[in-house]
Amino acid sequence: MTQKYLAQIYVTLRPSVLDPAGTAVQSGLQHMGYDNVEGVRIGKYVELTLTAAVESEAREQLDRVCDQLLANPVVENYRFDLTAIAVPVETAGV
Repeated sequence: MTQKYLAQIYVTLRPSVLDPAGTAVQSGLQHMGYDNVEGVRIGKYVELTLTAAVESEAREQLDRVCDQLLANPVVENYRFDLTAIAVPVETAGV
C-alpha cells in the first residue's frame, strides 16, 4: 500500500542574491505609509501531491524535483513541508 502526501514547497533567493522585486515591493509599501516594513524578499510557492511507499521516499523524490526543476540551486534555496493525506491509496491489483 502506498501513502499520498501533500507537499508545500517554498523557493527563495539565497540571502547573498539581490532581490529587485522585493526592493520594489518594500519601496511601494513605504510609499503607502508602511514605514515599519523591511527586508522584503520575493519567492515562489508550489503545492503538489505525490504517492510513495514511505515518507523518506517521498522526501528524497521532492529533493530531486526541487533541485532539478523548481529551484535554481545557484541562486535559490528551497524547503518543503510534507504532510500525509488521511486516506491511503490502494496499490494496483488489490
